[in-house]
Amino acid sequence: MLQVGGKPILQYNVESLRDAGIKDIILVVGYREDVIRDHFKDGSDHGVNITYVTQEKRLGTAHAIGSTRDTVEGKFIILNGDIIVDPVLIKDLIEKYQSENARSVLVLTEVDDPSSFGVVELDGDRITNIIEKPSPGEAPSNLINAGIYLFDDQIFKAIEITEKSQRGEYEITDSLLIQMENGDKILGLKSKNNWIDIGRPWELLDVNEHFLKNLKTDIQGKIENGAIIHGPVFVGKNTIIRSGSYIMGPVYIGENCDIGPNTFLRKYTCLGNNVNVGNAVEIKNSIIMNNTNVNHLSYVGDSIIGSECNIAAGTNIANLRFDNGNVKIRVKGDKIDSGRRKMGVVFGDGVKTGINSSFNPGVKIGVNSRIGAGAIVSRDLESHKVLIPLQEHHIIDNNR
Repeated sequence: MLQVGGKPILQYNVESLRDAGIKDIILVVGYREDVIRDHFKDGSDHGVNITYVTQEKRLGTAHAIGSTRDTVEGKFIILNGDIIVDPVLIKDLIEKYQSENARSVLVLTEVDDPSSFGVVELDGDRITNIIEKPSPGEAPSNLINAGIYLFDDQIFKAIEITEKSQRGEYEITDSLLIQMENGDKILGLKSKNNWIDIGRPWELLDVNEHFLKNLKTDIQGKIENGAIIHGPVFVGKNTIIRSGSYIMGPVYIGENCDIGPNTFLRKYTCLGNNVNVGNAVEIKNSIIMNNTNVNHLSYVGDSIIGSECNIAAGTNIANLRFDNGNVKIRVKGDKIDSGRRKMGVVFGDGVKTGINSSFNPGVKIGVNSRIGAGAIVSRDLESHKVLIPLQEHHIIDNNR
């Protein structure tokens, strides 16, 4: 449900399915399912029919798919929730399935380093093996499972006898291996069309830029005299852009926002609904989610800021290392090269910063954490924490 280009990630997939001719959609939900249900409802606003299945415990992909057994009949497509798929790819998947008389079809995509993915071994276009996260140099190919499948209801029989993996989850790749052992025809479809994976925080910025490149100007709110709009900009209903502001599109601004005065919004910035941006603020290539305030004299660059945050006056977010090297971000304990020379911060929902606080590139701040005034933050902070800088005060008697 994180927004890129003015829409939640999941909405792009719902629209792609609709545009490929699929109208009946089941969403397997769990964590914060209320947010998903409130947004999509029965799907009629998006031209589809949506039903929901709650996965009470998140025990892996096979477990999630298996939870739909009483809802699904016949052939069906499965999409992971953290990807964005072009409708052409969905049509190609259906055509491949129908023409080859397969039991299951997986969409495959090429990557430079397959060691972090499920890698397939092929005989022609028939998949003979799937190896999860092979050691570097030991992958049988550079083709990986893209998380897009077409199954028939026989997959549920394989899921029934799938055992937990070393991660303690029921993996759909293990279910597919069971089908292969039974001699079922499992095919791979090499993707030639748009397929975008959003597995890591900084990839949200890449996808946001991808969609904003096609933005068309649509001003539904109010632009005061003295504000300048340059390039394609979307301004939602009941939003006001105050005098002296300069917006360099493409920029997306949601509904009920209050921007300025004298604010500078630079290319590829996306603001959600009910966002307030104060006087003399500069925001560059960033995603600011719903109900967040960015107060006066602050700078936010190449960052992802969650909902219900409050960025206090004078907050500065650095997005460039001294040595101009790529910014590294810690993911599950390991520092990962983001591949980005410019990368700011990632704030969870409900983060609040104190005045004149500063953040180094690549810092992550967890949900509902607080940063004290004047703090210089150079490392990640977990959720529900308070960071207060230590200060020494020297008081001198002025009468001496």
